Amino acid sequence: MSDFRGIWVALITPFRAGEIDLASLQGLVSKLLEDGVSGFVVCGSTGEAAALSQEEQLVVLDAVLRWVPPQQVIMGLSGNNLRELLEFQHEIQQRPLAGLLVPAPYYIRPSQQGLEAFFQTVADAATVPLVLYDIPYRTGVRIERETLRRIVRHPRIRAIKDCGGDPEATMALIADGNVAVLSGEDLQMFGSQCLGAVGAISASSHIRTDLHVLMQRQVAQGELGAARRTFYRLLPWMQVAFAEPNPAVIKSALALQGLIADELREPMQSCTVATREKLSAVLAAMGE
Repeated sequence: MSDFRGIWVALITPFRAGEIDLASLQGLVSKLLEDGVSGFVVCGSTGEAAALSQEEQLVVLDAVLRWVPPQQVIMGLSGNNLRELLEFQHEIQQRPLAGLLVPAPYYIRPSQQGLEAFFQTVADAATVPLVLYDIPYRTGVRIERETLRRIVRHPRIRAIKDCGGDPEATMALIADGNVAVLSGEDLQMFGSQCLGAVGAISASSHIRTDLHVLMQRQVAQGELGAARRTFYRLLPWMQVAFAEPNPAVIKSALALQGLIADELREPMQSCTVATREKLSAVLAAMGE
């Protein structure tokens, strides 16, 4: 069973001519493993899960599980139809996994009581650990600090991907010690780990993965000055990586390296020429 420490890549889903490109996915996963990542989050928001059918999501998951030990694989699980979500959860859980990444139901904006009930229901149905995904700017609903602290007391909720934007909530969760805290905002990765987060679920770690892994290890070993220098080496890339809706820039960066085709599922669009030019300059400066 994973303790969720380290750098977990929020894995993109490569496409070619509109279909999932498993050959490119395998090559990318192999490279990231060689670079020392702790694991992968499959079919999260970076993986464009909202543009994939459930059948396609299972194709991606099953492929990754052929190449990666199950304790290094987290699967995304999201939706606002609880019955359908529980059915899909049951199907996913027929496979060995490190965990499921679960955000609040999107669009419907439930009450705090509704949020507690939702996570209680999903956690009660879980046969693998859950990683709560707190990302109000995608779901449209904020999980208030005390609600969050109550939710994560459930024994099946083992970690949180923290994109909530509330530093006091982050510190409270770390101090409580009920869950492992993983930074979900790459620009906050260094600061969160200095406060006690055990790692990150990171989209930017597709590029210069070695430096992301190095920074996490430096913080864990108390080498904060060295970790700060590593973070500032990564900062220009992190800033350009999210200049357009994710994962457009990351896919362009990987395409420039010849690892995938620069293709997203509509309505997502490839990044603009101006962003691609800036991206090329940043990658060249980093030696990529």
